[in-house]
Amino acid sequence: MSKPLVVAIDGPSGTGKSSVSKAVAKQLGLAYLDTGAMYRALAWSCLDVAIDFDDGSAVAEHSRTFDLRMGMDPAAPTVAVGTRRIDREIREDAVTSVVSRVATNLDVRADMLTRQRALIAEGVQHSGGVVAEGRDITTVVAPDADVRILMTASEEARMARRSRQLRVSAESTRSQIIDRDRTDSTVSQFTTAADGVVTVDTSHIDFRQSVAAVLHVVKEAVGGDVDLSTPAG
Repeated sequence: MSKPLVVAIDGPSGTGKSSVSKAVAKQLGLAYLDTGAMYRALAWSCLDVAIDFDDGSAVAEHSRTFDLRMGMDPAAPTVAVGTRRIDREIREDAVTSVVSRVATNLDVRADMLTRQRALIAEGVQHSGGVVAEGRDITTVVAPDADVRILMTASEEARMARRSRQLRVSAESTRSQIIDRDRTDSTVSQFTTAADGVVTVDTSHIDFRQSVAAVLHVVKEAVGGDVDLSTPAG
């Protein structure tokens, strides 16, 4: 890219936004930020030090002080607390089952907003831009992003996609997809495109087509600097 570029990608679980965002960031030579992983890291850290999730003030205080470190290389993004890498741990059921407890804490969200904006600025400084994905990225975290996209998909497609990822039945993923989205939507908006946000529906397209669709939106927004070729897979 010839000038700094921030791409914000919103959307519910199971739309493919994480894998697509990484591929787009890699294609464009930008940093990649998974903001959802930040909430997962906090949930893991609260479990690790035995903070009571019912004590919202304690959770919020821990959010302000824990040593979260996000590696933003799209080819190998990392999550650590202090010197401990927790990339795998934050995807385990123990964290998945409680992450909404921290993500719906408004004081936590305020702290994470500050952290996320700082990381976006870091990505711009060091990589010339960043693809930031998660929830309420297009409306709260980066409302002034150069490109704002809402990735969406049908409930059936989202459950099927997650079940393939976890190698379990589609119905068993309902709590991870539908129930969590219902809970999280009480504090953030990630199911309806705000003004100026482009919707990309991935219900009936595969990974390559999803990447191509996002790259096309970027191309339309910023002009001729974008390589529209897509990775294999």
